[in-house]
This record gives sequence, C-alpha cells and structure tokens, in this order.
Amino acid sequence: LPSFCSLSFILIHSRASLACSSTGCYFSLYLFFPFHEPKKMSGKRFGPPVVMGDESIMSPKAHGTSAVPVQENLRWGCDRKTADNICNFNRHYAEFSGYFEGKTQFLVEAKDSTVPIEFFDSNSGKLLFKAPIGRTMDDFLIESKAHGWPSFRDPEVNWDYVRVLPDGETVSVDGTHLGHNLPDKKGNRYCINLVSVAGFKKD
Repeated sequence: LPSFCSLSFILIHSRASLACSSTGCYFSLYLFFPFHEPKKMSGKRFGPPVVMGDESIMSPKAHGTSAVPVQENLRWGCDRKTADNICNFNRHYAEFSGYFEGKTQFLVEAKDSTVPIEFFDSNSGKLLFKAPIGRTMDDFLIESKAHGWPSFRDPEVNWDYVRVLPDGETVSVDGTHLGHNLPDKKGNRYCINLVSVAGFKKD
C-alpha cells in the first residue's frame, strides 16, 4: 500500500488521474466550473389584462422588499416565519409543493365555500386575488393540486395591486413576492405561494 496520498483540486478541467510510485500515490481531481453570465431580464411583456411592473417595486425597503413584515396571525394556519422569508427576503424560492394542501386549513374552507375566496397580501392586507371566477371551485382546486400551488387565472387577479415583472415574477405593488406567471395553453397562470396571500383584510 502507498505510504500516503495527496489530493489536489484544480478548477479548470473535468477529469481525474491517479499516479503511484514507490514513494506514494498521488490522486488529482480536476473539476470544471463553467462561467455563466448573470441572466438578464428578457424584457418580455405580457399582454392585457396583465399590468406590468419593474424592478423598482422590489427595491430594498425597511423590511426586505417590503416596508412592513407579514401580519402577526395569518389565515389557514400558515407559518409566519415561512411567510416572512418568502414574501420579503426572496425573489425565486417558494413554499414546498403541496403546502396549501397538507399544512394548512385552506382546503377545508375552500371545499365548504359557496362563494369565491378572497386572498389578501400577507403584508399589507390588500386584496390581490379572488377565486374561483369563471370556473367552479373544483376546477380551481384540481388545477392548483396538479401544479402544487394555488393557480390563478387573469379574471381572478386584482390588477389594482398585482404586478408582473418582465421575467414573470409576480409581486404586489408594495413589494411582496407572490410567485410567478407561468403561462400554458390556456393562457396566463399565476402560480402563487399561499403564505404570500394569507393576510387578513386591512382598510
């Protein structure tokens, strides 16, 4: 057996080599980390009724991208810490898929509801979505379950307070990260974190 081994890392290749002699065994691992330029915003515009926004909405404020933290008590038993992180200190990540089904009382209320449910900004309490509109509650829930997150369509969005950025990120006018617009063959589909829209109405 060799008396010792030497391991070296050189970040320019993607191969490995092993050389042994009477004095030892030398193992070199060459890794390659390609350089990627930061993704630039595509400048895409979504057609009406979408109201576009720009990066200034998500500029740093007193509490992350928002002026205030999430409300102390959120609807459906949503976790406040998770909500605050996603709403105010995040641009890309989401609650885990199926959170709205297994971790909250949302489904119980939705199944018992005979009228559309109103969804309020977890920070500001402003009305952001109302669903279902133009479809049944079953249709809304089936689509949401299929994707793992509450999924809204154009008629269900309150464009007074919701904006879509050129990369599809969907936010409130107050800087709350909501989710993303992921269009499909039916049109725009707003894949939204329940923790971002679990606030109570504020006047």
